[in-house]
Amino acid sequence: MRRLWLLFAQTVTVVLALYFVYTAVGRREQPAPVRVQQMGSTEHPAAMLEAAPAKQPPVSAGGSYRAAAARAMPAVVNIITSKKPKRGKHPLLRDPFFKKFFGDRDEDSDDESSLGSGVIVSGQGYILTNNHVVEAADEIEVVLADGRKAAAKLVGTDPETDLAVVKITLEKLPVIVLGQAEQAQVGDVVLAIGNPFGVGQTVTMGIISALGRNNLHINHFENFIQTDAAINFGNSGGALVDASGNLLGINSAIYSQTGGSVGIGFAIPVSTAKSVMEAIIKSGHVVRGWIGVESQEITPELAASFGLQRQSGAIIAGVVRNGPADKGGIKPGDILLSVDGKPVADTNSMLNLIAQLAPGGKAKMTVLRKNRETTLDVTVGKRPSNAK
Repeated sequence: MRRLWLLFAQTVTVVLALYFVYTAVGRREQPAPVRVQQMGSTEHPAAMLEAAPAKQPPVSAGGSYRAAAARAMPAVVNIITSKKPKRGKHPLLRDPFFKKFFGDRDEDSDDESSLGSGVIVSGQGYILTNNHVVEAADEIEVVLADGRKAAAKLVGTDPETDLAVVKITLEKLPVIVLGQAEQAQVGDVVLAIGNPFGVGQTVTMGIISALGRNNLHINHFENFIQTDAAINFGNSGGALVDASGNLLGINSAIYSQTGGSVGIGFAIPVSTAKSVMEAIIKSGHVVRGWIGVESQEITPELAASFGLQRQSGAIIAGVVRNGPADKGGIKPGDILLSVDGKPVADTNSMLNLIAQLAPGGKAKMTVLRKNRETTLDVTVGKRPSNAK
């Protein structure tokens, strides 16, 4: 009996084991319901890819400046200048024997060319650029961003701010929008647009590093916007624009010991460029006020020696004999405090305030003399071209 029970138990165990094996194998051979449904879809795989394109990183409105660049770039031009060498033809160039072996050689064909940039600021064809881009040029050619070319005429220059105006005659010119440089702040994003090294129109990005930079001894009148946007050879005369594509300044110079950009570039504010441009268009040159004085900064040492309670103003170190200041009563040793009610912070401020005065008119000058303030009426003269 016991043997029969063991045989029965073993038989049941084997049957159950076979059943479990059969069930497991049968389920493994059955395809999953979801997989069957997908593979049996009537949609073409290509159609499925088009209906569900791959996800791409979103472009933030504040992370791209393509709208600003697209707005400003058409108005930034490439300026090509040429200067013919000033020398006479060598007698051998006219000798028939020389021509037989060496052919016709024209010395005038060896023009010296240079590249720069400019900004179209008027639909009438006026273009702002740097004076050093076009000075002494015999021919000026302007190449627009759309590929059009035109010969340019020099309207006028202002070496003291390193600005110049040229004019072209073409229809449907793109014009840049003038911004407000006086509202710009350190840290604002700016774009520099120009044609560096002649490679073609290029946009670089940076921020405003400083405002009101002067005493750099680059120009006589200095009020530069400093930026770390890359500015290189060929960018001179190009545009410095804000994040909306409005013109903030004309790229003018860089500080570099290698000739390439090291992140210290300077642009002339659009406010200065606009006033210079209007004067050049009106009369061909810029007329500035002048009173005939030499000035000196007030240092802490000088303030202590003069017993001054302030360090603002400009010390009059010298007066031109029979000049406007001399005739108006200004004397060496006076400290100029204000010009027509506007305070004088330093010598650079004094120079700019006087330059803005209209020649022939009278201006009130407040000076400190022997610790007493005195107001004098000075008839403003016209600034000579060689004035310091």
